[in-house]
Amino acid sequence: MVQGTVNWNTQLDKKWLQEYVDDWVAFYQKATEEGEVASYIPILAEANPNHLGIAIHGKNGMRICSGDVNTTFTIQSISKVISFMVACMERGVSYVLDRVDVEPTGEAFNSIMHLEMKSLNKPFNPFVNAGALTVTSMLEGKTSKEKLAPLLKLLEKIIGYRPKINQAVFKSENDTSARNRAIGYYLVETGFLESDLEVTLETYFKQCSIEVTVDDLARIGLILANDGEDPDSDEEIIPRQIARITKALMLTCGMYDASGKFATYVGIPAKSGVSGGIVAVAPPRVRNAPFPFIEGCGIGVFGPALESRGNSIAGMKLLKHIASQWDLSIF
Repeated sequence: MVQGTVNWNTQLDKKWLQEYVDDWVAFYQKATEEGEVASYIPILAEANPNHLGIAIHGKNGMRICSGDVNTTFTIQSISKVISFMVACMERGVSYVLDRVDVEPTGEAFNSIMHLEMKSLNKPFNPFVNAGALTVTSMLEGKTSKEKLAPLLKLLEKIIGYRPKINQAVFKSENDTSARNRAIGYYLVETGFLESDLEVTLETYFKQCSIEVTVDDLARIGLILANDGEDPDSDEEIIPRQIARITKALMLTCGMYDASGKFATYVGIPAKSGVSGGIVAVAPPRVRNAPFPFIEGCGIGVFGPALESRGNSIAGMKLLKHIASQWDLSIF
């Protein structure tokens, strides 16, 4: 792997960037051996644990890709970013945040215990499963199809095509949903859910089963890096306030109960999913430094071998290295 400080002043062309990223991906691909693919959703256990890919999208069509970039995978918990933004766009920010908090938990994303022990008046944040189910229940519509329509529409505006739902993954999630159902029943009892439990669960499992690529995740990250605007067309896809709140939540809550360490050592907003995907956001830096993507970028990573908290182990290491080398940290 390339070592030492890089003089980006003389190496900012795409050829140099591509060679460096190829080198880094090859190096961190070895870290996949330290993790394990998710098995509690049986079909996810079929993923190749050695896969690692990355896409980086900047302004003016700048794009760097390396590794296993043509593999499709399901978005899983990264869908919580999309459902939160759609709920805020449909119902208003105040309405949503009156019903779901914005605090990190320090607990596992699918924890049940903390809900009852801490006597919450609302779920901790939209990225733990209790908060995500509550947000999904707020989406307009009486059926799963109606609730999913604006999510798919927003994704289509961002990535340029209508993504599909992987029905095999949906079935696998639905068939092994005991813990999410337990959370759901608790939310029903406490009055948090705003739609029928079965409709809420079906919608949630289907939104997690949307198929994407690392390019799609990088595109989502780029729109968020640009505060919700498409940098190519200047069209506002996501209202600025919602984009900024979403980035704050990604920074503080996006990497499960490893969010604090990720914010400290990597320093950029990110959201992971148990299929191995990570979407990361590097906003523009105001300092005039000789680094690539100084105007911001979106990063998509895929590496299905996970660490104990459910994050891509090689993906996290790769992002930490890139953030350090390119001075991407927002701090």
